[in-house]
Amino acid sequence: MKNLVVRTLTGIVFLAVMISGILYSPATFGVLFTVITAFCLWEFTGIVNMRTDVDVNRFITTVAGCCLFVGFFGYAAGIPGGVLLFIPWLLSMIYMLVAELYLKREVPMNNWAYAMMAQIYVALPFALLALVEFASLIPADAGTSTSAVGAWLVLAIYVFLWINDTGAYCVGSLLGRHKLFPRVSPGKSWEGSIGGGVLAVAVAVAVALLGPKDSIDAAAATVLGMTAPQWAGFALTVVVFGTWGDLIESLFKRQMGIKDSGNILPGHGGMLDRFDSSLLAIPAAVIYLYMAVLL
Repeated sequence: MKNLVVRTLTGIVFLAVMISGILYSPATFGVLFTVITAFCLWEFTGIVNMRTDVDVNRFITTVAGCCLFVGFFGYAAGIPGGVLLFIPWLLSMIYMLVAELYLKREVPMNNWAYAMMAQIYVALPFALLALVEFASLIPADAGTSTSAVGAWLVLAIYVFLWINDTGAYCVGSLLGRHKLFPRVSPGKSWEGSIGGGVLAVAVAVAVALLGPKDSIDAAAATVLGMTAPQWAGFALTVVVFGTWGDLIESLFKRQMGIKDSGNILPGHGGMLDRFDSSLLAIPAAVIYLYMAVLL
């Protein structure tokens, strides 16, 4: 019972921080996901360093990932000279490659591989969110700021993931009979995954069809210029790739012989545990939005 209370309270605080951080302003969005990127990278590098043949520089790898996010943020936000914000990340990459020449570690290739994996697998997806944050689906003359629209899209990605997780748990608990990936995650079922996906798509369609359209602000918060089929496709993309993202992290943890990536969130494990689904869902969502909607 005590664990349930702790888990619930942590979940409430987590949701409040996520929603307010994403919606309040582009600045709070930037701070929020810089912090999330840092914690996820720190946990990831800590886990891979459990291997006896790996010794990744956790501090430099974490700082580099944060620099990658800041670079994308500055570029997408149109900050004058924003592209120069990529320079610290490039310098960090060069340092990590050259440093192995002098450190004389036994297997430098492993350190390079895991350091680069940290940037691609963990840091890059969060950095790509900046392309969504500053993307506009409403015509420029509609009077809505780009960031206001993009913030709702960023939040939508996470709302679809949360709805999918909730629906999958409820449906799976009641009807789950056929295991989705028993060797990786024995608790997940096909029934739960389908149920969660259907619920997320239904919510997406309802948002498009039933959301208020009598003001620009309401439109930015609901319709965002997308049709019901486009919203459904958006939700389905997030759900499918989010499920794969969850399974990938489960496989990663199983290989390393751990249950949670950390313990920073009481009752929920680590930050990487909370954001594993989005690490694959974000790149897929960006591709979908720019190919199916923005073009």
